[in-house]
Amino acid sequence: MTGWLSVGYGMMRDVTGRLMLLDTASLYFRAYFGVPDSVKAPDGTPVNAVRGLLDFIERLVRDHRPTHLVACMDADWRPQWRVDLIPSYKAHRVAEEHEGGPDEEQVPDTLSPQVPVIEAVLDALGIARVGVAGYEADDVIGTYTARAAGPVDIVTGDRDLYQLVDDARGVRVLYPLKGVGTLQLTDEAWLREKYGVAGSGYADLALLRGDPSDGLPGVPGIGEKTAAKLLAEFGDLAGILAAVDDRKARLTPTQRKRLDESRPYLSVAPTVVRVAADVPLPDVDTAVPRAPRDPAALETLSERWGLGGALRRLLTTLES
Repeated sequence: MTGWLSVGYGMMRDVTGRLMLLDTASLYFRAYFGVPDSVKAPDGTPVNAVRGLLDFIERLVRDHRPTHLVACMDADWRPQWRVDLIPSYKAHRVAEEHEGGPDEEQVPDTLSPQVPVIEAVLDALGIARVGVAGYEADDVIGTYTARAAGPVDIVTGDRDLYQLVDDARGVRVLYPLKGVGTLQLTDEAWLREKYGVAGSGYADLALLRGDPSDGLPGVPGIGEKTAAKLLAEFGDLAGILAAVDDRKARLTPTQRKRLDESRPYLSVAPTVVRVAADVPLPDVDTAVPRAPRDPAALETLSERWGLGGALRRLLTTLES
């Protein structure tokens, strides 16, 4: 499996065990900033993100024992269909615009060269690596989650994916607090205590309050606490907008005015904020590999990039 899996050419294979979905870019960014850049290949090239990610995966597999594992990728980190609806979407993170293709994201100079190495190592190991043209990793994760027959662990440092938490289906988010040794196990009880909403309400909360890190403006004057109160009172975004038109509904004049003025944004924000559940996934084997798919390529990569201990630890855990 090389390059991006850019088209869906079949249904995903049945997954009935525990499925672990990695928000790969989120994890290798954390590895990059969490592992010293003094960790280098024999030629002096930094490989802190590569080795850090391998250690992350080893710990995750060892601690949580998934039967299936997918490294979900951003084939397009800023899809045009989202930008068409909200032009400010992730605009501040664009390093270079490209006509007819994905814009280039701002990435630290010493991280960019490590990404192809990460991809090659995952492929040689036989860990499914899935990115679909026109979609973000979040959308791939959303679609795998929607189709899974068993429990799902989503590993991400992105709170946007809290919207997928579903106790009834066994879907939870493992949010790294410090490396992956300390994970916040996010279920509906945790979400209600922290944000006042269940997983199904998190997307509405996020679009109402906005998110500067994603370029989402939100509704002026509606912060997180107010958004939670409105959702508790009126149920969901549709209920809140119905209340705007109902003069008997308990909204302050300022809230009513700001929500009414924000209707153009609120009409498109759900499509932008909610992860897709209908991505054309390729037919790949998601089973956790017990042995490398390409041992010779893996050995070459290990020697070239000095992956030694991190790779041996992961192989030992995969084999056990």
